Amino acid sequence: MTDAAHPTKNLTRVFAWLSSAACLVLGLIALYSSGIDLIDPKMHRALGFALALFVGIAASRKRWLATDRPVTPYHVALDTLLLVAGLWAIWSFYSVQSQMETSLYDVTTRDAWPAIAGLVVFLELCRRLWGWGLFGVGAFGVLYLLYGQDLPGLLSHSGFTLKEVATALWYNTNKGVFGSITNIVLSTVFIFIIFGVLLEGTGAGDTLLKFAFLATRRTRGGPAHAAILASSMFGTMSGSTVANIVGTGTFTIPMIKKRGFSPTFAAGIEATASSGGQIMPPIMGAAALVMADLTGVGYLSIIIAALFPALFYYFSLFFAVTVEARRQGIEVQEMTVDDKITRVDMINAVLFVGPIAVVIGSLMMGLSTSAAGFYAVVVLVVLSAINPEVRRDPMRVWRSFLKGAQSGATLLIAIAAIGILVGSLDSTGLGLKLANVIAEIRGESLFSALLVAMCGALILGMGMPTLPAYLIIILVMGPAIQALGISMLTAHMFVFYYGVASSLTPPVAIAAYAAAPIAGANPLITAFMSFRLGMAKFIIPFIFAFYPTILIIEEFSLLPFLWIVARTCFCIWLFSSALSGFDRRKLTVPEIVLRFGIAFTCLAVSPTIHLPAIAIGIMLIVYDLRASRSNHPTPEASS
Repeated sequence: MTDAAHPTKNLTRVFAWLSSAACLVLGLIALYSSGIDLIDPKMHRALGFALALFVGIAASRKRWLATDRPVTPYHVALDTLLLVAGLWAIWSFYSVQSQMETSLYDVTTRDAWPAIAGLVVFLELCRRLWGWGLFGVGAFGVLYLLYGQDLPGLLSHSGFTLKEVATALWYNTNKGVFGSITNIVLSTVFIFIIFGVLLEGTGAGDTLLKFAFLATRRTRGGPAHAAILASSMFGTMSGSTVANIVGTGTFTIPMIKKRGFSPTFAAGIEATASSGGQIMPPIMGAAALVMADLTGVGYLSIIIAALFPALFYYFSLFFAVTVEARRQGIEVQEMTVDDKITRVDMINAVLFVGPIAVVIGSLMMGLSTSAAGFYAVVVLVVLSAINPEVRRDPMRVWRSFLKGAQSGATLLIAIAAIGILVGSLDSTGLGLKLANVIAEIRGESLFSALLVAMCGALILGMGMPTLPAYLIIILVMGPAIQALGISMLTAHMFVFYYGVASSLTPPVAIAAYAAAPIAGANPLITAFMSFRLGMAKFIIPFIFAFYPTILIIEEFSLLPFLWIVARTCFCIWLFSSALSGFDRRKLTVPEIVLRFGIAFTCLAVSPTIHLPAIAIGIMLIVYDLRASRSNHPTPEASS
């Protein structure tokens, strides 16, 4: 087939070239604004969205072509219309903001039409790139402003004209599409997205995986433990659960199956480990950067606060694998991969140790978060030359840079939908109304209020990427949780955990659906397996809500800290073994029920409750040890 037979092929290629050029400019802007000088805010936001528009249209059309569906002249005309309408709307934003800076300017009805066009364009791109869930969030924001006055009860508001909708959602630099969240993403998050993709592209991910296999070669779980270790580090860089699964799971899942674990378990443990990468310091998939800006707490403080909750989560996964290995009778085996760390591996280790050390060192020196990201990118690009693979193919760095900029651009389109919701909630006060409803439901119980907030957070975050999920949840649930009397940081950490946990929650469970095909497992059964294995992620937020000393930077006291750390580890042991129905041996039904009850009771605030519970728990474990020894006597005892 010739190009003449397919006239749209050349136009599609033009879109691809425009997308690459837009990615390059976006990446350069991120480098300039983070490490050299600031850019005028209205210009930065307008230019960021204009370039993201090119990238989003090209990326969505590339996905269309990947499904073997043809691109017709109709599709090209539609894409061109979206591009023109989007640029018209962005120019209108820039023009109106420029006039507002120099004179008292009110948005007119004529200004409303390009704003509405812009909302439609970015919602359509959001639907193409992120699916109906995020599209529905943004569409709700627009429709609620336009027609919410006709709704009953607390959903009703005073009504908004078309001009007022445009002002709230498009021409507002505090809320709306071009609001403060967009500013955070462009000025801080973008450079770290590029940094994460560069880490992967320069070979740091491959080296991390090899070190993970070396560190776990003497454990029962072997490759399953390696998957947990590798995914925790890989996920903190990539910021994407699905990218983490694809990056590590394509290698670890077959190895886990070969060790003797079931395909469902192999997919489930990879899904839970990969989703947890985003709660693991130091980078946390860029969500920590947004949290730092929203809470006013320093980025370094955020990653310190996140450390022990993340370690508890990964301890629970390590223990779950060990218990499963015991249950299936899997013993320590020799690794089938080359587990020797070569000189090249040691050199390549600098690729992830060096840049991350630069990030932490820069923050400790008092530099801004974006400056830390800039210097980390510069150091990584320089160090990438030590990798022989990069020297053989230097374009790997270039491709990774463009890929990182593309990831940032598609995230910006998601942020547009979030901005619409922010503007809608802020203009109507719906978030505060929901907070009052939760306050009425909870009564006087903090636990019941947090339980309601957890359910709401899981529903709001279901099927969405972590950063958009976190932003939606904190906007809707944040005021209600803070009204319970807990600190702003604890409230943000609480909803952030459930934003991550929503990727494991059936029936959506996008992490499980990404891992299941690699393992050849049933997606829905894998979703329930992931939910079971990652259950600790649903408990840990309650622990730091009641015991904020775990977050270290708030109300820290050494002895209470050590005591709750020990109790949490003990709780995870009892809880994980109860979920598996196995510890040193198969547990009876009464033992399982007792372990569940004791696991939660030993976290009670009152010593009169948790001390007896801990004593009973220790007796249960001693009984299990003695019973397992009597069932499997030592050779000396049996001779």
